[in-house]
Amino acid sequence: MKNSIYFLSLLIAFNQYSQDQINDTIQGTKQNLDEVIVKSIRVKYSSPITHSNISKSELSSKNLGQDLPVLLSFLPSTVTTSDAGAGIGYTGIRIRGVSAQSTNITINGIPFNDPESHGTYWVNLPDFTSSVENLQVQRGVGTSTNGSGAFGASINILTDAISKNPFAEISNSVGSYNTLKHTVKFSTGQLNDSFELSGRLSKIDSDGYIDRAYSDLKSYFIQGAYSKGNTLIKALTFGGHEKTYQSWYGVSKDQLLENRRQNPYTYENEIDNYKQDHYQFHWNQKLNEKWSTNLGLNHTYGRGYFEQFREDDSIDTYGGILVSDIDQQGNQTGTTDLIRRRWLDNNFYVLNASVNYKTNKLDLIFNSSYSTYSGDHYGEVIWARNFSKNSSVRDRYYDGNGKKTDFSIFAKASYLLNEKLEFYGDFQLRKLNYKTSGITSDLVNMLIDQSYSFFNPKFGLSLTLSPASMLYGSFSRANREPSRSDYESNINIKPEQLNDFEFGWRFRKNGLKLNLNGYYMLYNEQLVLTGELDDVGTPIRTNSGSSYRKGIEFEAGLKLSEDFLINSNLTLSSNKNKQILSNFDGAIFDFGKTSISFSPDLIASNSLIFSPNDNTMISFLSKYVGKQYMGNTDAVNSILDSYFVNNINFSYTLNSNSIFDEIIISGLINNIFDKEFVSNGYYYTYEDTWSNPGQVKTLDGAGYYPQAERNFLIGLTLKL
Repeated sequence: MKNSIYFLSLLIAFNQYSQDQINDTIQGTKQNLDEVIVKSIRVKYSSPITHSNISKSELSSKNLGQDLPVLLSFLPSTVTTSDAGAGIGYTGIRIRGVSAQSTNITINGIPFNDPESHGTYWVNLPDFTSSVENLQVQRGVGTSTNGSGAFGASINILTDAISKNPFAEISNSVGSYNTLKHTVKFSTGQLNDSFELSGRLSKIDSDGYIDRAYSDLKSYFIQGAYSKGNTLIKALTFGGHEKTYQSWYGVSKDQLLENRRQNPYTYENEIDNYKQDHYQFHWNQKLNEKWSTNLGLNHTYGRGYFEQFREDDSIDTYGGILVSDIDQQGNQTGTTDLIRRRWLDNNFYVLNASVNYKTNKLDLIFNSSYSTYSGDHYGEVIWARNFSKNSSVRDRYYDGNGKKTDFSIFAKASYLLNEKLEFYGDFQLRKLNYKTSGITSDLVNMLIDQSYSFFNPKFGLSLTLSPASMLYGSFSRANREPSRSDYESNINIKPEQLNDFEFGWRFRKNGLKLNLNGYYMLYNEQLVLTGELDDVGTPIRTNSGSSYRKGIEFEAGLKLSEDFLINSNLTLSSNKNKQILSNFDGAIFDFGKTSISFSPDLIASNSLIFSPNDNTMISFLSKYVGKQYMGNTDAVNSILDSYFVNNINFSYTLNSNSIFDEIIISGLINNIFDKEFVSNGYYYTYEDTWSNPGQVKTLDGAGYYPQAERNFLIGLTLKL
């Protein structure tokens, strides 16, 4: 401990090299000390990794209350959805058809994915976009990162940079479905050219497009920073409290035709009520012109419940704490009405450390990460007609715990072999253990003790053809462990492996930007979505043996004139399971080669941006998503139809010399042509053994999440 304190003291004292910026090129420009926080898991323009960079300014005009995934929907190969239909509340994102459970997401280099479920619940961080400085989306395996590996995409986010000047900002927006957003931000600016305190408070309310699918969301972000010479120290905390009425059950096809906005839930308090707080500490130190270090610490604390009314529920599923109802003849029914809460209480601790060595030819990074997680899962009955003699309100009918430790180290290097050829190498070793105890909500003992060791190599080459043009190619391998819900569905579930081949061409010249990328992602035991949901709405996954995703991604940006800019992207892909075996009519049936669920073969986006001056922007946004299957057997009833939607986004900035420095008016008109479309759903099969005794017939059904028709959001931002 004494040695650690001594080492940290030396780092703080090492300020003789005065510098505000480090000459690195994650995004092709000089990188400030804030961005060093995420350097170890990001890539620069010349890297042979397929990626997109998004700045604060690109997000700000659309940031009127919708969740971050919805604001990213116009990126290549991206599909987003919203349970409540209007982009507020529970939202999801899929990139190259890969579910959010297999997409690695980090905030300042700290894993955001839940270690057990692998899910990313943006509803826990409402209005987080208001505190995002920039982000990078890597498609494919990408570079080595912290937490569960990327299995098709990664999103790494950098939060607000230090502001040298003080400011105050008030943002308010209103819109369809009684949507209201209120945000207050401030910064003291750098005091004595060293210290800064900044923060944000946000409140979002929305009734949702779906009936009663309301959201009551609160969030905060507070940051204290010290920056002097070659030292940057940040301590920050952020979090949110969400209350959302449930709409994860969707609607059937008949309900969709009858009234697409209806919600099958009727209990007035069928809600999620969850809080999540994040505490982070980051220390960046430039030791000299070649060496720099980064240290990151994190504690995430989450707790909350899902409340649910159950009618005529079997008392057997409550471990003997309930007594059966009595029918009119005086017989026990074996069931009762009740209200239950399913709780999750968890703590997640992370330590990241990296060292960077950089010369004119070599950029070398060593990174290590260790995390430990503990999550309590338990259920309680808060009301029932009758409790047993030895039971009472809030007695737990199930109680379990999951613990996970995760340790990884990686080394990555970019080396200029000559003036035109650059080599990229990246090697990661990851070791983890997952252990559970207690019983599940189905009263099943869940005793898992699994350890995994994964080796993930990556390497590639970039060839500069001219100052405007470059070619690249790479190979990357990723391994990923199952989630808790995967084990609950199948105790014999296997980890998945991906070999990813990427080849591309980038061109930049005279206002023209072109990216052409081809990929072939070869999977072994890919955990694909079956289309089904468990009893709390979590998508169920299963191993699919051998499968692949291959495609071409094309991006183009063209400055038509000083006023007009067009950005387009197109993805053409083929996503196949090589062989699917499944129960059908009471026997195992070989469906052969089938489409992977939720993986459209065609995705396209277009943005036409008109900026007659620096203060005005109007953009026309279009999105097309092709037909996709919700299951893996190419069943007709599992088809989600293609859809094409168009939005208008605008902003106008009024520079003022009075009370406010700037007044910004911005707005979104979504789905301007008022199209009815469905972006997500679920598919299930069941066996009919009662219609024709002695015969087994497989039947199927589906649920759908309809999205909002024409709707709007308009905002006013006042800056001091």
